[in-house]
Amino acid sequence: MSDKSVRQLADELPISRPAVSRHLRLLKEAGLVTDRAEGTRRLYRLHNEGIDAVRQYLEHVWGEAAARFRLLAENRPEGSRRQRP
Repeated sequence: MSDKSVRQLADELPISRPAVSRHLRLLKEAGLVTDRAEGTRRLYRLHNEGIDAVRQYLEHVWGEAAARFRLLAENRPEGSRRQRP
């Protein structure tokens, strides 16, 4: 992923530049993005290690939840399953 400015991100997202800046500040504090100065602007990039840690956590949590849901769905009696029209 390439580095992007607040302006570039705001052009791609349905939120304002100030909102993008606030989100980036929080993401930076959480270690999920890094930034660097280039002239008068700052460029932001996803911090791969932080993103990988979040991905692993979510896969662990939601992977277990999905497996339990699948087990429950597969073991429901036939008569209790809702039929689609």
